[in-house]
Amino acid sequence: MSFAIAVLLLTIGCTDLEETTYSELSASNFYKTELELIQANLRPFTHMQAWLAWSGQSAYYYHNELSADQTAWPQKGRHAYDNGDHIRQHYHTWTQEEGRLNNAWRLMWTGLGYVNTAIENIEAVDPESIGVEPERLASIVAEAKVLRAYHYMKIMDMWGNVPIVTQVGIPTDPVTVPRNEVFAFIEQEMLENVEKLQPLSPTLIGRMSRAVGYSILSELYLNAEIWSGTPRWDDAIEYADKVIDGEGGSLTGTMELDLDPLGPYNNTNEDSPENIFQFPFSKVNDFPYDWRSFYMGFSNMKAALNVDFSGNNAFVVIPTAFDAYKENDIRKQEWFLFGPQYEKGTTIPILGSEEYGGQPLIYVNNIRKNTQGETGEGSMTNGEENSGARFHKYRSGEIDDPNYLEGDYVIYRLTELLFNKAEAIMRKNGGVANQEAVDLINQSKVRYFTAADWPTEMYNTSTLTMDELLAERGREFIFEGMRRTDLIRFGKFTTSAWWDHTPSNDINRTLYPIPLRQLQANPNLVQNPGYN
Repeated sequence: MSFAIAVLLLTIGCTDLEETTYSELSASNFYKTELELIQANLRPFTHMQAWLAWSGQSAYYYHNELSADQTAWPQKGRHAYDNGDHIRQHYHTWTQEEGRLNNAWRLMWTGLGYVNTAIENIEAVDPESIGVEPERLASIVAEAKVLRAYHYMKIMDMWGNVPIVTQVGIPTDPVTVPRNEVFAFIEQEMLENVEKLQPLSPTLIGRMSRAVGYSILSELYLNAEIWSGTPRWDDAIEYADKVIDGEGGSLTGTMELDLDPLGPYNNTNEDSPENIFQFPFSKVNDFPYDWRSFYMGFSNMKAALNVDFSGNNAFVVIPTAFDAYKENDIRKQEWFLFGPQYEKGTTIPILGSEEYGGQPLIYVNNIRKNTQGETGEGSMTNGEENSGARFHKYRSGEIDDPNYLEGDYVIYRLTELLFNKAEAIMRKNGGVANQEAVDLINQSKVRYFTAADWPTEMYNTSTLTMDELLAERGREFIFEGMRRTDLIRFGKFTTSAWWDHTPSNDINRTLYPIPLRQLQANPNLVQNPGYN
């Protein structure tokens, strides 16, 4: 698989004090073909993987997962204390001085700047002068504006009340506006541009297609009550239906669920019929998806998966989240590393390298120092190298696989639209499921149980409660970077307990603080309530 990445080369050689310019690209001489317009749009996409997908940066993904009830980054022996950063995320005791939070702000706003630059430069192009149809140019601009709206939606999700900026550096110190105004800006950008986008097709992988735009709108409206103060359930359903019915296009000709539980996540997942929007990554093109180090155990796990990379033993599945899966659920069997670990295809045990050095490595569903005879549930500060089930949802393939590390990171897939529609139906119905909502969720769930087990596992209008919908949403979308947002929408983020987490009952914690460094840099920013 290949991915077109915009590359601007400026090579300057110096002899004495004379500069010789061998090649120079600028806005005045670059935007001369349709391809160059598309390349300009792609620059923000390549940056986006640094803050949205897990790539080693402490940005959106980090905060949306580690503050919620499924994954954690506990201290394990002498590793991963990291100034208490991950512990504060888990306990909801973060402050405005968090370095990782500032990093998220910087990355996400820098990405927004890249989008604004692309829009400004592309809109200045005369389509006739470069032989591009005006409608085609309008579609390319629309793609950038929808991407800008997506950036703003995620920024709004984290911080709520933020500036609206559409030009780089103008104004110098933008003012904070209320979240409902940010919501209205996003909605307007989306509605003015979504129908100008091209339908989803294999040539649009990793770009803003019409199906992606409809998915963004469904997510926006699903969270409208939180983000704007007004519920928009019918609108969430309308745009979910557009995706479900294939109005926005598809990768395979028909928008449908992938019957393979690993199909959307394996190393050939660009072919999955349910994927809608994904970051194309590729080892062949020197751009592999760098989820590996944070979910993988140390180097001793290389032999278990027959790969050439190792990890730093970071993220784990918290015990209450692992317990949320039944033993006969195929997801529990396929999406996690758990129990004794062996060299691939053998019965030779993988050995530990820290607390269990020289002993068989067995991942257990607790986070505590078993070597010291401790009992109980443990805590964020007393884990060991074997603590917790581990991530195994995305698959790299084995080292001799021709598609080794060619998998993409998925942002939207059809399953999410089914869940969006079902939830909106239930909320319109006072939190009660009708048969349509049940059928939507069962379409997804049936993939994970045998035919013999399914009659007792399927939902009906009595068993699909709002609490159960949130639980099933958690089981389905674990590791996909949306759990904090879901908990907030269901009113559970500050009021629920989970493993080693006591509810704060502080509604202010549903927004992150504006980082102190940003407040110091821009006097027109206003701190969110509850922080100082």
